[in-house]
Amino acid sequence: MENKINLLFADDEEKFLEAMTKRLEARDFNVIAVTRGDKALEAARNNAVDIALLDLRMPGMQGEETLKALKQEHSWMEIVILTGHGNIDSAVECTKMGAHSYLQKPCDLDQLLDVLKEAYKKRVMNKTNIDEGRMNKLMDIAQSSSPMDMLRRLREIDAWKV
Repeated sequence: MENKINLLFADDEEKFLEAMTKRLEARDFNVIAVTRGDKALEAARNNAVDIALLDLRMPGMQGEETLKALKQEHSWMEIVILTGHGNIDSAVECTKMGAHSYLQKPCDLDQLLDVLKEAYKKRVMNKTNIDEGRMNKLMDIAQSSSPMDMLRRLREIDAWKV
């Protein structure tokens, strides 16, 4: 079984996208990197995506529009906004549209990994209809020295047939 989490990453800053893709892939994510919102929708339609990481300002389809379309088409997908152009109003609006989290660039990698872990945990809970108490017990059992081991355990839970 593949133990990588499928992460759709949309950001028009190509050097940043490339560098972050390498860092995330080194931490057991399978990253599908795109530079536009419409390409993110296309990638989500053609690939199994667990979590999306979206920039707000991209050419063509903006991040908010991409967020809304992804949530409509992929109800289990959790979406994290990572932007250098954020503000309180935008954060509130994205949260209302279903964003799991809203982070400002530059973002510490450990903070991003924690947010992605929580987003994936929520996705697994929603998809498998496991309540948070049971999920926390499962995670306590799976607790190890590495956050990546925890993500692998979540991936195993996600693969359970309910």
